[in-house]
Amino acid sequence: MGKVFLLLSIILFQSNIFCQTSGESFKISKDLGLIKISRNAYIHVSYADVPRYGRVAANGLIFINKHKAFLFDTPWTDSLTESLVTYMKDKMGLELSGFIPNHWHADCMGGLGYLLSHKIPSYANQKTIDIARSKNLPVPVQGFKDSIRLYLDDKVISCYFLGAAHSLDNVVVWIPSEKILFPGCMVKSLNSTDLGNIADGDINAYPGTIDKVIEKFSHARIVIPGHGQYGGLDLLKHTRDLLRNF
Repeated sequence: MGKVFLLLSIILFQSNIFCQTSGESFKISKDLGLIKISRNAYIHVSYADVPRYGRVAANGLIFINKHKAFLFDTPWTDSLTESLVTYMKDKMGLELSGFIPNHWHADCMGGLGYLLSHKIPSYANQKTIDIARSKNLPVPVQGFKDSIRLYLDDKVISCYFLGAAHSLDNVVVWIPSEKILFPGCMVKSLNSTDLGNIADGDINAYPGTIDKVIEKFSHARIVIPGHGQYGGLDLLKHTRDLLRNF
């Protein structure tokens, strides 16, 4: 009887997760949480104490199809990434099929070491691989130059390098079935009043890169920045305005 009750509890818990309404959020730990943005996608939000900036929240994306999942950006650390992957497996019933970082910073691939140790397939801009190797960081396994198309079962995942911006290697992820665009840290939330950390970027190339993103993904429904509240195309336009005022 106890085993039956436990099984029913797990089923009901998983059903509750997948039946959540878009925009609903819940905690995994004090430094990690999820926000449901569509039937098949969640933003994972993790927190770290960053010198000069204090406690900083960073966004990543989880795309789900038929109980398989793809991860875009890890939480800040291996331990937070382990917590997320364990939660996805044990509480959401998901098998992690692959990983792509937006760029080489810790808020994008600080947990790559954990993924590599568990042989999760990883893909990245070749520039990201080269920078990671030069800095003695964990290195994604498979590189691409301009773009890559992957599949999560029958769903398409497209990743593009459209130019330098926040960093020299930043990419954008496009999930056409959801009309979700994840450009990460190159795009700022609407309450951002500046471009944030651009020490490793290219301010001269930045406007042209954003223009390419706006032109290529004018049909995006959801746009996810690297930090802060997600939204729509207005985030891209807001970022372009910040660049004009820089």
